[in-house]
Amino acid sequence: MLQGFRDFITRGNVIDLAVAVIIGAAFTAIVTAIVENFVNPLIGALVPSGNLGDWVIPVPGVFATANFGIGAIISAIINFLAVAAVVYFLLIVPMNKLAERRAARLGVVEETAPAAPTQEELLAEIRDLLASQQPRA
Repeated sequence: MLQGFRDFITRGNVIDLAVAVIIGAAFTAIVTAIVENFVNPLIGALVPSGNLGDWVIPVPGVFATANFGIGAIISAIINFLAVAAVVYFLLIVPMNKLAERRAARLGVVEETAPAAPTQEELLAEIRDLLASQQPRA
């Protein structure tokens, strides 16, 4: 039982995932700081409250006014897109290029999958199979 667990932990995918989580958390902290302290104040200069996070849209209700925190939502979307862009351009793209170079160096040729049959070809094959299963009179 412990051997299976050790094999699972030492498998490349688990270690790669752990490294990705740690690096992703570090990048997230950096990108969040940049977005909250640089991008949001720039955008905040364009909103009525002067601070993107504090921008709310008041909606009058029956008994009270509801304040929708549109600025916090926009800020979260900007933060997500910034983190995704950093992870993509600083991690995914270089790793894909590295894998391509490694495959080229090793002479690995990616096989392309054969084209899927068209709908007409599939229907003709089904027709022929059904016809072959019918007893001849």
